[in-house]
Amino acid sequence: MTKKTKLIRVTTVPQSLRGLLGGQLNFMSKLGYDVIGVSSPSEILEEVKRNEEIEVVGIPMTRTISPIKDLQSLFRLYRLFKKEKPEIVHSHTPKAGILSMLAAKLAGVPFRLHTVAGMPLLVAKGKKRKILNFVEKLTYKCATKVYPNSYGLANIILDLDFIKKEKLKVIGKGSSNGIDTSYFNPDLISSEQKSSLRQKLGIHKDDYVYVYVGRIVKDKGINELISSFNLINKKVKNVKLVLVGSFEKHLDPLKPHVEQIIETNENIITTGFQKDVRPYFAIADIFTFPTYREGFPNVLMQSCAMGIPSITTNINGCNEIITNNINGFIIEPQNEEQLKEKMLYVYENSHIIKKFKLNCRAHIVANYERKYIWSEIGKEYKQLIN
Repeated sequence: MTKKTKLIRVTTVPQSLRGLLGGQLNFMSKLGYDVIGVSSPSEILEEVKRNEEIEVVGIPMTRTISPIKDLQSLFRLYRLFKKEKPEIVHSHTPKAGILSMLAAKLAGVPFRLHTVAGMPLLVAKGKKRKILNFVEKLTYKCATKVYPNSYGLANIILDLDFIKKEKLKVIGKGSSNGIDTSYFNPDLISSEQKSSLRQKLGIHKDDYVYVYVGRIVKDKGINELISSFNLINKKVKNVKLVLVGSFEKHLDPLKPHVEQIIETNENIITTGFQKDVRPYFAIADIFTFPTYREGFPNVLMQSCAMGIPSITTNINGCNEIITNNINGFIIEPQNEEQLKEKMLYVYENSHIIKKFKLNCRAHIVANYERKYIWSEIGKEYKQLIN
């Protein structure tokens, strides 16, 4: 019997295994790989085990810089890799990247792969920036191959001189996992579902709905989004802003006055984390995503697949999914005035947005269907092993 190639996929938190790589681990298992998922222990990791039908190992990892805890995680990963002897270790997210690439190199793993899906260092300054630069370079040095999940991100990495070009590769047309367009399909959300959700959220029939989906943090441009909406809402009353996601006050807090606006403006609706975001896209007139940094944002693909145009920023990933004046609008990051102007413009020119809607879904189906991305990653593994 032929021995299966052992593949270990590592993320810092299990939400990333479940969300960022959903379905992919099971796909690789069916391709014939012996797959182990590694992340911080939790019920979500056990959910990944059931859903993906793979083995999982819980190793605590923090998302913050914690030298003692990081050394403990490094040792546990090294011990796991020595025991399992995988041919491939493939990491995602910054902390899992540095820990697992270093541990895999020390353990003698032949193929050490790291996917870059956004770089926190791009918005860091001073001493923190220097530390993050060092960590990023060390991650790439320990890896045998690095996969930015967008062409824009690949260019940034090369411009920063973190790595030699031949060690870098974008798989397919970008994205870490693609998108299941049969799931993110507007036809699956009925008029009754939309009506029920609008009623539950207190959204009236003639309200114009801006929707944001993601972590509610500074780096996603939430300070600018809230301030822009608040100014628009002083002029226009029949508007609502729906924030779908969780706050991370300990990692990336909003400005205090912005938090106060969220709490006091009755036209700003917070829903908390939602496992199924499709109904929220379905009730949106426009998706607002004024983020500072990204890899290749899933939420933009999801919004487009649901037929909803976007206002987003001129950064890597975002400007590869959204083409200005075709399926949305591109503004400069951290530019509150531009954001406010576009948010007001789409409200006043709904006929233009209707044209954008026609372009949204077709672009995603043609370029980012999930199984295409999976098969391209599978081809990459096969080529490396051979």
